[in-house]
Amino acid sequence: MSERITITWAELRARLAGARSYWVCTASAAGVPHAMPVWGVWVGGRFWFSTGAGTAKARNLAVNPRVSVHLESGTELVSVSGVAEQVPAQARPPEVDAAYTAKYVLPRTGEPATIVVGASPVFAVRPTRALGWYEGAFEESMTRWRFPAGGEGEPVAEPIGYPADPA
Repeated sequence: MSERITITWAELRARLAGARSYWVCTASAAGVPHAMPVWGVWVGGRFWFSTGAGTAKARNLAVNPRVSVHLESGTELVSVSGVAEQVPAQARPPEVDAAYTAKYVLPRTGEPATIVVGASPVFAVRPTRALGWYEGAFEESMTRWRFPAGGEGEPVAEPIGYPADPA
């Protein structure tokens, strides 16, 4: 194997904050997977997004809050797994709404977007682990981050062996 390529948490965090679209993967109570792209923001160590109250994502998260969030690139992978919690408006930090409005405009009107449309629930994903690698240097760059219990604080990086070790 070649020399190890270090991917820092700061680098992954910047990519999470700068992404336009995110794939949110949920599973129903019966374990049926569901993956859909969403807009969202990375604020305060959490991934924030909204979805319609009647969508498969919302129904799935109501019975199984475990979620995986991926960026669009498969060549520079960023994947975060964690637990999604519905956050009422009064408990949502104002930075979330400000970041969302600054990041997105509605395609049809050009107006700033808001994270809440109608009665859409807003979710915050508390990460439990993250993965990152570069396709062109897969073996040398594969890294996993584990987050402290409760999701507070910086994660600990662990290089992953190849073939990838279980976990």
